[in-house]
Amino acid sequence: MSASASISSPPRPSLVALTWPLLAELVLGMAVGVAGLWLASRVSDTASGAFALSNHVQVSFFLLFRIISMGVSVVISQNLGAGDRHSADLTARAALGASTWLGLGAAVVLALFATPLLKLVNAPAEVLPLATPYVRILALALALDAFNASMAAVMRAHMHARDTLYNMLAMHGLHLALSMLLMPSMGLAGYAVAAAVSRAFGVGFHLFLWRWRLALVPHAADWWRVQWRLLAPVLHIGLPGAAENIAYRLALMVTIALAASMGTHALATHSYTMQLMYFILVFGLAIGFASEILVGYLVGARQLHAAHALVRKSLRYGLVVSTGIALLAALSGPWLMRRFTQDEAIISQASTLLWITVLLEPGRTFNLVVINALRATGDARFPVVAGIASMVFVMAGGAWLLGSVMGLGLVGVWIAYAADEWVRGLTMCARWWRRGWVPAARATHRRLTRQRAEAAS
Repeated sequence: MSASASISSPPRPSLVALTWPLLAELVLGMAVGVAGLWLASRVSDTASGAFALSNHVQVSFFLLFRIISMGVSVVISQNLGAGDRHSADLTARAALGASTWLGLGAAVVLALFATPLLKLVNAPAEVLPLATPYVRILALALALDAFNASMAAVMRAHMHARDTLYNMLAMHGLHLALSMLLMPSMGLAGYAVAAAVSRAFGVGFHLFLWRWRLALVPHAADWWRVQWRLLAPVLHIGLPGAAENIAYRLALMVTIALAASMGTHALATHSYTMQLMYFILVFGLAIGFASEILVGYLVGARQLHAAHALVRKSLRYGLVVSTGIALLAALSGPWLMRRFTQDEAIISQASTLLWITVLLEPGRTFNLVVINALRATGDARFPVVAGIASMVFVMAGGAWLLGSVMGLGLVGVWIAYAADEWVRGLTMCARWWRRGWVPAARATHRRLTRQRAEAAS
C-alpha cells in the first residue's frame, strides 16, 4: 500500500507526549466504572452489587489479555527502535491471532461457568439471578476487549497514543449512551449489550487507525493463525508480566479477606480508601507505561545510556507528582471521605490510612517505573521472582502479622502495603542501578540482529 499524507512513521519519542494520553485513558476507564456503578444503582441496590462483583470477575480475566498487549508493546517498540518496521508489522499481525483464541477462550469460560465464578467471589444468593445473565452477555464484550487491548498496544508502540485515546473516548461514550437507553428496560443486561456494541466499534476504529496511521491492513488469516515463532518474544515479556499482576491480585485478595475479618467498618474503610488510592496511583501507572515504550525503543536503537537517563527522568517526575497527589489526598482526607460516608469512625481511620499512603506512594512509583523499564529491556523474569517473594511474605504475611496478630488492624495492613512497595521498589532500583538488565538488553540486540538478517535473506 502506498503511504498517504496521514500515514506516518513513529513520532519522535517524548515522555510527556506519551504520558498524558495514557493518564487520560486510565482516568477515563475509572470514571466509566464509577458511571456504570451509578447506572446500576438506579436499577436497584441488588443490581449495583451484581455489577461490582461481575466486574471483579471480568477484570480478573482481562489480566490474561495483558500477556499479549504487554509483550506486543515492548517487542514492537524494540523493533521500531532498531529500524525494523517489517518485524514490527509481523508482530502486530501475530497479535491478532493470539488475541482471537485468548479472547474466545476467556469468553467461553465466562459464559459456561458464570455461576461458579461468581460464587468464588462470594456473590450473595439474591445477586446471582442478576449477575449470571449479565456476565454471560459480557463475555462477548470480553472477547472483543482482547483485540482492543492488543491493537491499542500496537498504536502506542508506534507513538500514536493520542489516537488510541480518541478511540477510547468514542468507545466509552458510545457505551454510556447506549447504556442509558437500554438499562431502563433491560437492566444490567442492557449495560452488557452496550458494552459489546461499543467494543465492536472500538475494534473497527482501531482497524481504521491501523490503515490510516500505520498503512497496516490485516489479512484474513491473521485473525485465526497462531504464529508461535513471532509470538515467542512477546510471550517472553508478557507471561512473566501477567504472572506478576496475578500474584499481586491474589496477595491483595488475602489482605481484603483480613480486612473483612476485622468487621464491617474495617471492610468499608478499606474499600473507600482503596478507591481513592486508585486515583492517586494513575500518574505513576501512566508514566510507567510510557517509560516501558520509550525504553524499549531506546534499547532497540542500542542507546542504553539514553535508556538509563530516561528512567532517572521518569522517576523524578513520577516521585514528585505521585507524592504530591498523595499528600493532597491526605490533607483533603476528611472532606473526600464524606463523599462516601458520614460515619466519623470510618472517616477518622481512613484519614490515617491516607497519611500512610503518602509514605507508600514513592515506593510504588519506583515499582511502576523501574519494573516496566526492566521488562522493556528484556529482563522480564527478575521482577516476577523478586516481586512474588515480597508480595507473599511482606504484603500478605506482614498484613496478617501486623493487622491480626499484633492487633494494629487496618493501620497494620497499610504498613504492610507500604513495606511491600518499598522492598520491591528498592530491589528493582538496585537491579537497574547496578546494570543487572544490561545482559538482557544485549540478548535483545542479538535477537533483533537475527531478525534483520532473516528478513534480508
